[in-house]
Amino acid sequence: MIRTLLAEDMELVRGALVALLSFEDDIEVVAEVDRGDRVLAAARACKPDVAVLDLSMPGRDGLEAARELHEELPGCGVLILTGIGTPGMLKRALDANVGGFMAKDAPPGQLADSIRKVAGGGRVVDSTLAIAAMTTPQAPLSPRELDVLAASAKGSSVGEIARQLFLAHGTVRNHLSRTRMKLGARSSVDAVRIAREAGWI
Repeated sequence: MIRTLLAEDMELVRGALVALLSFEDDIEVVAEVDRGDRVLAAARACKPDVAVLDLSMPGRDGLEAARELHEELPGCGVLILTGIGTPGMLKRALDANVGGFMAKDAPPGQLADSIRKVAGGGRVVDSTLAIAAMTTPQAPLSPRELDVLAASAKGSSVGEIARQLFLAHGTVRNHLSRTRMKLGARSSVDAVRIAREAGWI
């Protein structure tokens, strides 16, 4: 049996996925969580072979949860589900060592097949997104600028970002200023919008 953890914040969707997988003879859902910050604890408790993670969840997004799983339980494969896939988001997912990245509107049977492939050490990626990702330019921002912008996107103040990332207040302001300039953004809110639409944060 392929022991599977399912993380999805929408109860109706989560229930539908569990019901769908219950028809598979070789897949067992051993844990369900509704928040990204509950994934690691659930995985520690049930030791899944594959974690199926919604990309967008409260507490922690699917990619952050995937990074935690990779660090602590490297034997657990990760399959990311998303309602909106962008080439930038796919690149971020691959950087987080996920085994699969698929759209929620994929045919139902594709989920079980993807879980099997990820459990076997394979990689599953939407072909249209993969082609787009190869031709999309990299983010013009440095990793630290992306960290600062991602923290800003969560509504953190300059002081809070400085504490979270162990930076001086002036350094945070400089990063935000350079980010706006590089993205041609009118404001930090506009920079967040541009980066989110590109899938960089």
